[in-house]
Amino acid sequence: MQSTAKFDQEVDVLVVGSGAGAMTAAVAAKAEGADNVLMVEKSDVYGGTSAMSGGGIWIPNSHYARAEGVNDSAEEALTYLKAVIGDEVSEERLKAYVDKAPEMLEYMANNSRVTFETVPYSDYYPEKPGGKEGHRTHQPAPMNAAKLGKEFDLLREQPSQVKVMGKFTMTMKEGRAFLTQAKGWIFTLFLMVLRYYADIPGRLKGSRSRRLTMGNALSGQLRWSMLDRNIGLWLKSPMTELIEENGVVVGAIVDHDGSPVRIKAKRGVIIGAGGFEHNQVMREQYLPQPTSSEWSGSQENNTGDGILASEKVGADKALMEHAWWAPSVRIPGWERPFIIFAERSLPGLVIVNKAGKRFANEAAPYLESGLAFYTANTPEAPTVPSHVVFDATFRHKFPFGPIVPGYTMPDGKLSKRIWKVLKKADTIEELAGLIDVDASALAETVSKNNDYAKTGVDLDFHRGESYYDRYYGDANNSPNPCIAPIAKPPFYAIPIHPGDIGTKGGVCTDVNGSALREDGSVIAGLYVIGNTAASVMGSKYPGAGSTIGPAMTFGYLAAKHMTSGDRISEGLQQAASKPTSSTVEPA
Repeated sequence: MQSTAKFDQEVDVLVVGSGAGAMTAAVAAKAEGADNVLMVEKSDVYGGTSAMSGGGIWIPNSHYARAEGVNDSAEEALTYLKAVIGDEVSEERLKAYVDKAPEMLEYMANNSRVTFETVPYSDYYPEKPGGKEGHRTHQPAPMNAAKLGKEFDLLREQPSQVKVMGKFTMTMKEGRAFLTQAKGWIFTLFLMVLRYYADIPGRLKGSRSRRLTMGNALSGQLRWSMLDRNIGLWLKSPMTELIEENGVVVGAIVDHDGSPVRIKAKRGVIIGAGGFEHNQVMREQYLPQPTSSEWSGSQENNTGDGILASEKVGADKALMEHAWWAPSVRIPGWERPFIIFAERSLPGLVIVNKAGKRFANEAAPYLESGLAFYTANTPEAPTVPSHVVFDATFRHKFPFGPIVPGYTMPDGKLSKRIWKVLKKADTIEELAGLIDVDASALAETVSKNNDYAKTGVDLDFHRGESYYDRYYGDANNSPNPCIAPIAKPPFYAIPIHPGDIGTKGGVCTDVNGSALREDGSVIAGLYVIGNTAASVMGSKYPGAGSTIGPAMTFGYLAAKHMTSGDRISEGLQQAASKPTSSTVEPA
């Protein structure tokens, strides 16, 4: 199209996507002086994958941590990131995150409704140089949904797996107490149920809890902040094309109310539209095989639109073969799989391949655990899918994905859909036949586990040695909180896959979130954040909140950069002197 083509609407800043990073960018842009900020969202609800998540952010040396007397520093954090990530990411970007993430957090505390608190959640590799055993991960404070008014109904709901009995919302701290049955957990549960039913106005409206926690609390607080600043939000409005003029992104075309709307963005476009985990074609093109979007716990609108659109205007990509891996359990007919974040640390289970053997530390951080399905996969001993094996003791005491503890829901009460994949037998050998693995190998694996339960030492994969492993273990189980005998019949097995909570690969960006070409030059007017960008964490996962923390931080930095000068004019002045403009469509 010609450069003289008219725009239907003009804004200062156009934000694509409505996850935590995108909403942070919108709030910061408005706070920094952008007069007209518009957010467009592909879905019919806002919040993105952030709303479905735990809502945690990994930010070292924050003002929240300092207020609690936590001893941390930027130097220690950078040392830790370099030890975990290695040379996959430039030190410049790592340092930008370490230095600017605490700044972003304090900025949002002073300029929005967003409130966090630190949690004693361990770094995923606390034994590495600079690692910590807690207080770098922050959780959003609970929020009363009444503050959102009618906007509450448009907030993407949390999946049932992050609610107690699929109904009662919980914080990260409460979730750990329930899972590990820590002291006082029953009283905490009682108060939770009481609070839920005491909310008479909420119960008259429906069953959804108005006590927002985790990702819903964060998304709710951010949307509340947008409402304070009169930031527009268009739902059911996917960005379909970026508008480029002489190498500078000057706007986008958005499908709104069934019609294409050409929007000029005077200060630039920020894309925070998620990864490509629900684009099966891209999964098969980039990710390890076998792969399926049905194993992903992310929301279904993440189909790589932002990556493809950015690529078409010259953006480079990186880390496309990587994802935020996490083992998942799929129940036929259910909307999405259950991501197994923490249950793998509980004592009394093993995960075995088709040869009936363990292939990794079950209690390892979930990215490492999910990736092991691929690194250990061989034709002789396939790992996709594998099976989780446990006994009657575990079944009675602990939850596992969709399976709630037997003391609250015995076998006869479990959903028929669960029994389509859950197998049960009186002996290990019989169970092996049901899941088509070698009986003698499975019996040997279970026997070895039972020996390790006595000594407390996993000689094969060192389960329970890391502080992180033990964080979600059973403190009452000795000598190792992550290993217990698998001895009491009946025995159970359920298939488990290499799932994910999003993809890591995306657009290459600089320390301001600006999109980069293959030659390292900046695409003026285009900023890319969150899972649409190649992760600042490389292929690794340093701690809980390593997805949302960077999304918010680089959303903040992008907003600050684009409002600190006339970046579009600067870009046009520096651009090659081509007289035409083009509208570029994603493939």
